[in-house]
Amino acid sequence: MITATSKQVFSQKYLIMNIALIGYGRMGHEIETIAIKRGHVIKLIIDQDNTGDLNAVNLNWIDVAIEFSTPDTAYHNIIKCLENKVPVVCGTTGWLDNYENAVNACRQYSTSFIHSTNFSIGVNILFMLNKELAKQMNRFGEYKVTIEEIHHTKKLDAPSGTAITLANGISSNHSEYEGWCFDKERNSNRIPISSVREGTVPGTHTVMWDSDIDSISLIHEAKNRRGLALGAVVAAEFIYSKKGIFTMNDVMGF
Repeated sequence: MITATSKQVFSQKYLIMNIALIGYGRMGHEIETIAIKRGHVIKLIIDQDNTGDLNAVNLNWIDVAIEFSTPDTAYHNIIKCLENKVPVVCGTTGWLDNYENAVNACRQYSTSFIHSTNFSIGVNILFMLNKELAKQMNRFGEYKVTIEEIHHTKKLDAPSGTAITLANGISSNHSEYEGWCFDKERNSNRIPISSVREGTVPGTHTVMWDSDIDSISLIHEAKNRRGLALGAVVAAEFIYSKKGIFTMNDVMGF
């Protein structure tokens, strides 16, 4: 059941934060724009040319770090912030083999951490609906599920973290499925995911349940990156004064 209204999720209560942006590509620029519009200060920007500036001296002035870098650098960046008791919002995927280590570091240094494969408010509503549909489909064995994700050609990982989260949401709520596989490696008890890379597509995710008589689909199509950026800033506003490990379900009030 949804317990938070959209007004509650997006409200700020006149909060002003000093933010460190780690990763200054297209997402970093979108986050910067939205954070400033919401009254926050971008106190530190870290990109590939100044990684040494992510240090204790500079982090001393930071209320929260928003990390959207690369799979190869994300874990190091997260640990550096947590060691300096700076809360971290991380949207980088492809590094999650080290997720539990990051969780342990967060607890060790008594700060806060949230990771999401997708901070978009709309996508997190999709995650919730996806789980509920999987529960219902568990009663109807004639339907088989597939996932397709489409992204721009510069996206580094495939399948997307969002697609994997959707697959995990299905397999945890449907007795027939145990994880996912690439579409070309189809297995009867795994959810096939197809990844398409084309143009500048921000992200389209489709979950389709297909039978001989009909199909049911859930589709989320991002029109731009603003939804992701807004969700990341809202998540930062949510965790910066808290301690612990959080998810977007906490932010959304699901």
